[in-house]
Amino acid sequence: MAVLQILCTVLFDSNLDYTLIFSLLYCAGLWGIFQKCGIKGWWAFVPVARLYKLGQCGDREPEGRICAVTHAIFLLFNVSAQFFQDPTDTLFLMISIMTIVVGLIELIYEIRIDAGLVENFGRSKWWIVPLNLPINFIPACALGFMKKYQPERTVEVIRSEAANFFSGSKAAVLDQGLTVNLEERTATEFFHKKSLLRDIHMYIQPGHMVLLLGGSGAGKTTFLNAVNGYEKAKAEVVLNGKNMYKNYKEMQYDIGFVPQLDLMRGSDSVLRTLLDAANLRLPMGFSAQTRRERVDEVMDIFGLTPVKNNLVDKLSGGQRKRLSIAMEFISNPTLFILDEPDSGLDGVMARELFQQLRTIADQGKIIIVITHTPDRVIDLFDDVIVLAKDANRTGRLAYFGPIQEARDFFGKDRMEEIVKSINRTEEGGEGRADEFILKYTTEVQHV
Repeated sequence: MAVLQILCTVLFDSNLDYTLIFSLLYCAGLWGIFQKCGIKGWWAFVPVARLYKLGQCGDREPEGRICAVTHAIFLLFNVSAQFFQDPTDTLFLMISIMTIVVGLIELIYEIRIDAGLVENFGRSKWWIVPLNLPINFIPACALGFMKKYQPERTVEVIRSEAANFFSGSKAAVLDQGLTVNLEERTATEFFHKKSLLRDIHMYIQPGHMVLLLGGSGAGKTTFLNAVNGYEKAKAEVVLNGKNMYKNYKEMQYDIGFVPQLDLMRGSDSVLRTLLDAANLRLPMGFSAQTRRERVDEVMDIFGLTPVKNNLVDKLSGGQRKRLSIAMEFISNPTLFILDEPDSGLDGVMARELFQQLRTIADQGKIIIVITHTPDRVIDLFDDVIVLAKDANRTGRLAYFGPIQEARDFFGKDRMEEIVKSINRTEEGGEGRADEFILKYTTEVQHV
């Protein structure tokens, strides 16, 4: 594409006489491609944005977004280099090197976009080669203006085909437990509103420990943020009969959230860290003695009493994880959410940690956990939530229910195999997300 022409200019000071003509012809071809794919043709003449639009045409929207950003950076570096007269200048050399590196990154994503484009037009993958040479205007004009070349799906179809899969039913709102009825969570990205999550409904019973599964970009963190009220969605989230969004200030300490990376000060002791957490998370009416008693109780629960005077920096990986969880447990939350609490722990330490979480759940708490190594502790979970990206790359519910039923539903014995089955083929998966989303929503409709 155009990046190759500019790269040649940077590297070899190529003659630009034909570059403008080739670029105009290429843009004309894009005009035709965009119109065939249901996009306004004038986007072909908008620098940077046209790469994103081309990604939409090839069902490679994320790649188009990255490609557009890297192209903008590439142009910025290229323009900056023009202000230097001495080619031996150190800054000039650094900018030149960065220009080449960013340009090569852009080229990789352009190839991915072109792969999706030729696939949508039913062409051989060999078409990718001329699309990434200075003669790219030839295949672009052929796809854009020859009637025999038509896209299999327009952008509108790509965006909407997964929208036909809806459960059509909401989870019951009960006085105990967690009810999530999430209609949609959206965000504005690159010129249009994008749906991040859609049609997720479930009821989790008290005392259940739930595994949250999903491939990269499936919306796991976005879902958890919507549940805990940190990022509100078009949803109804009810915990023990109270609406989370309507009573957020009152209920924010009824939810404990443990991120993957802790923010503890290494120079503080374990005791000092938990006392600070108690001052922040316990009601103002609690006396100093009551706060200390709660801290002592939590240290006993998580086995931190023997190291209460140790500095955080001196703790082992397992102890540090337990401390980060203990900080959130100070307020005795009803709902406990943990994002990869076993990250960096070996199998033995991870199992000990999850056994403690199982003990907490058995006290009537609801625990939702993200982990990338679920199979080593899967026997400790009650249910599993499986989120998957549909054809529109929107996070959808592919399954929610007991562990053994999940194995039967997906036809897989291991949780990691389930994730592989719903991941896209270009991510090393089986590309069956829409199949299972439709299967699950169909089953829910008939319950």
